[in-house]
Amino acid sequence: MNRKELINIAIEAKKNSYSPYSRFRVGSALSCKNGKVFSGANVENSSYSLTVCAERTAILKAVSEGEKEFDTIVVATDAEELTPPCGACLQVIYEFNSKMKIILTNGKKSKNFVITDLLSYPFKFK
Repeated sequence: MNRKELINIAIEAKKNSYSPYSRFRVGSALSCKNGKVFSGANVENSSYSLTVCAERTAILKAVSEGEKEFDTIVVATDAEELTPPCGACLQVIYEFNSKMKIILTNGKKSKNFVITDLLSYPFKFK
């Protein structure tokens, strides 16, 4: 799947955001090495610590379907500034691919990163 198609899936996934508290909608598209794509949206909860980010939603969906080899993840928001994944999401992304490509977009502009650009000192158990 090409970059533009993946970005469009993330932008579309943003429509499914459940964000009544922050009103900060996030969509994500996760590309597996075998070509499968999983999307996700952020799901908030009135107990904020129970909120699940779009990136983790996509990853958890993929893992629950048996996928564990990922190539690229797109994070789409409506914010003027491109918004990177939070620290928890970065750590989860790193767990599955220490060289993961990350694309940030707001629908008007996009920028490519690799996970280590955004998470310079990941927790490593192994």
